[in-house]
Amino acid sequence: MEWKRIFMNDHSWEFLLEVMLRSVIMFVIILVTLRASGKRGIKQLSIFELVLIIGLGSAAGDPMFYEDVGILPALIVFVMVISMYLAITKLTDKASWVEHALEGKPLYIIKNGIVIMKAFDESGLSQDELFAQLRVRNVEHLGQVKTVLIETSGEISVLFYADEEVVPGLPIYPEPLSGKTPNINHEGRFACTQCCTVTTLTQSKSCTCTGCECTEWVKPIQTKRIA
Repeated sequence: MEWKRIFMNDHSWEFLLEVMLRSVIMFVIILVTLRASGKRGIKQLSIFELVLIIGLGSAAGDPMFYEDVGILPALIVFVMVISMYLAITKLTDKASWVEHALEGKPLYIIKNGIVIMKAFDESGLSQDELFAQLRVRNVEHLGQVKTVLIETSGEISVLFYADEEVVPGLPIYPEPLSGKTPNINHEGRFACTQCCTVTTLTQSKSCTCTGCECTEWVKPIQTKRIA
C-alpha cells in the first residue's frame, strides 16, 4: 500500500492550497450562476433543469482538483450553459409547444376516483408509489379523490371530493388491500384492485373487471377524509 500515492498521487503539498483556491472560485461561480438562473432554477427540478445542474456540476468539479484543467474554460462552459438555459426558458414562455417538447405535459391519472390505465402506464409510476403519495395527503380510499394529476416536475396534484360527495372507493392502505380476492362470496359492491372501478357483483368464483380485465377485488369503503 503506497499511502502517499493514494492520498497525494504526484501532487505537491502546494497543490493542495491551489485546490482550495480553485474550490472557492468554482463555488462562487456556481453560486452566481444559480442566482442568475432565478428561482425557477432552484425549485423542484424538471428534466430540463436537471440537465442544467448535471452540466454545471460536471464543468465545476474538474477544475477544482485536476491540475491540467483550467478555470477559464470551465467559466466559458458555465456562461454557455446558463445562456442556453435562459434562452430556452424565454422560448418556452412564448411557445407552449417548446415547453411540452422539453418537459412534457401534466398527466391526468385519476378521474372521479378511477385510474385511467393508459395514462397511468405512461406515467411510469407503480401502484404502490401512487398510493404512498396519496396516503401522505391523508387519503384513505379513492372515493375521496376526484382528480389526480402528475405535474411535469413529477409531483402529484390532488383534487378532493367534498365530504358530502365522498363515494365508495378502493382502500389504499396495505392491510385492507391484502384481502383482495378473485372469489366473490356474496352479492355486493366491490372495487377493482387495478383500475379501482367500484361495481356491483354477484356471487362468483371469478369476476373480470370490464374496465381493465383485472380479476382481483376488495370491499370498498366510504369514510370521509380527515385532513
